[in-house]
Parts: sequence; C-alpha cells; structure tokens
Amino acid sequence: MDESPADGGRAQPTASAARKGTVTQRAIERIKAMIADGRLEPGQRLPTERDLAVQLGISRSSMREAIRALTVLGVLVARHGSGIYVTQLQAGDLLETFGVVADLSRGPRLVELLQVRRVLESTATALAAARITPEQLAEVGRHLAAMNATDDPEEVLAHDMAFHRTIAAAAGNETMAAILDGLSSRTFRARVWRGYEEQDAFERTRREHAAIHRALAARDPEAARAAAAAHVAEVEEWLRGRLGDQAVSSAGEN
Repeated sequence: MDESPADGGRAQPTASAARKGTVTQRAIERIKAMIADGRLEPGQRLPTERDLAVQLGISRSSMREAIRALTVLGVLVARHGSGIYVTQLQAGDLLETFGVVADLSRGPRLVELLQVRRVLESTATALAAARITPEQLAEVGRHLAAMNATDDPEEVLAHDMAFHRTIAAAAGNETMAAILDGLSSRTFRARVWRGYEEQDAFERTRREHAAIHRALAARDPEAARAAAAAHVAEVEEWLRGRLGDQAVSSAGEN
C-alpha cells in the first residue's frame, strides 16, 4: 500500500539536496570573497568552471549552480564563446532585479515600498538641489513642461519617470539612484497614473512636480526635500484609499 507524505503529498527536500544547496551557497560566498578582496576584478574573466571548482574544492555541479545564481544577480555575465566574466559591478546592474519587487508587490507591501521611496526620494531631491547642474535643471524643466502639455497618460508617465530619474542622477549617488529606479517601476507608476486619471488628479500632481522644480531652481535643499516628500506622500495616500475601497468592496461581496 502506498503511503502519503505527512505534509499532504508535497515532496520533502532530501538530505542530498540540502547538502547541495549548502555547498552551492558556500561556492557563491567564495566567489564573492574573491571579488571583494581583489583576486577577481570587475571585467575580469573567471577561471574555467573546472579549474575554479578544483581551486575552491567544490564539485563542478555546485560551482555551475553558483555561477548561474551570481549571473542572475548581475555579479557575473556569460559571454558566448568567451567565458564568464565579472561585471563592472555598477549599482544599476546589481540592483536591476530590485524592480521586480515593485512590479509584483500588492496591497500593504506596496505601501511599505512607497514609504521607503519617500525617505530616499526626499533625500535625493535635497541633494540634487545642492548639486544639480544647469543642464540637468533644464532637462527637469523640459520634462515638467511636457507633462503639462499633454493629458495622454502614457506620455505623462514617460516624462514623470524621466523627471524623477534626472533628479536622482543629479543627487550624485549612483546606488541611491539605482534603488529609486527599482522602487519607481514603470508598471507601478502606470497604475498610479491610471488611478489619477480616474480621479481627475492630474492638476494636483502637476502642481507637486512644479513645487519640486521651483525648489531645485532656488537651490533650496530643505524646500526640495519637503516638496518631494509631500509628492510621494500623496501617492501613498492615494494607494491607501484604493486599498480601503477594495477592502470595503470585498466585505460587501461576502
């Protein structure tokens, strides 16, 4: 007679699979350590999978899994016919997958992400007020003017993203800019702009963007910080309202 697993049919991880996971994680950590201490430099080609496995005393299968995982994370890159290389380790490459979190998150988790974005965006905007170049300020102004000149949600969305991306770049902190780029995914922003369109809130958000631009032009970090924080707080409030409406609707259907 067949016996069903105690968990209702789900297969349990075997001891060998658990060991392989541990060995693979050790391989990942060893490669990261080689990069951190300078034995592998950005842009450098890795030894062959076989040689690296021998060097680190790890099976080739575990080494292969480790290389695959680090490639997904943007630490390594495979070049067809050439081998595996360390990437340039730019913040944008390493944090590229961060945007998936914003794309796939729903409900309260999105509110949490917006809270993080409010802190970082207000800081980045304050830094930008002190550091922005005339060319960058002009670019921000162009995107603001373009947002004011159209009611097409797709065009507004494109210029909204470029507006904030230019400000983040002007802050002069590449890592912060990369995180903000992930938190401000196009998918999520599109949802916000659709909601604003339904509520006829374009004018309000245009005023918020104009306040940010004025603070940047005045080279006033504290005014810039406050304007950016208020802008993201409005998005937070909108999202909380949407979540509240959905909760009421769900309760009414039960």
